[in-house]
Formats: sequence, structure tokens, C-alpha cells
Amino acid sequence: MQKPIITLGLGIAAIGVLYPYLRQLGLIQLPRDIILKRENSTFYFPIVSCIAISLLVSVLVNLLRSS
Repeated sequence: MQKPIITLGLGIAAIGVLYPYLRQLGLIQLPRDIILKRENSTFYFPIVSCIAISLLVSVLVNLLRSS
């Protein structure tokens, strides 16, 4: 059980490090994500991105479980 948790943590860390580069490529922000921009602040809630990632992780887990 430790190996998958370590792998997941390293994957999340890699995404965090690569986030600025992925954002420039347009891979982070999907249509229908909520962005509210004001004078001094920006609120970003990636609802569609969260749903897409959740579906992807669910499919991967089900594929790995059935193997």
C-alpha cells in the first residue's frame, strides 16, 4: 500500500512543479471552469477540471483493480 501512495504523492508534486508550463500550453484551464477576476484578486474554481480528473482516476483505478 505504501508504493501507490508514494507514487501518487510524487505525481501530485510533479503536477505542482509543472503547473506553470502546463498552464501556458492551455492544458490546465478547461471550458466552464469558474474564474472571477476583480481589481486586486482572482478566484479560480476548476469544476470541470476536477470532474475530468476524477473520471480519469476512477477509470485508471478500475482498470488496475480488475487486472
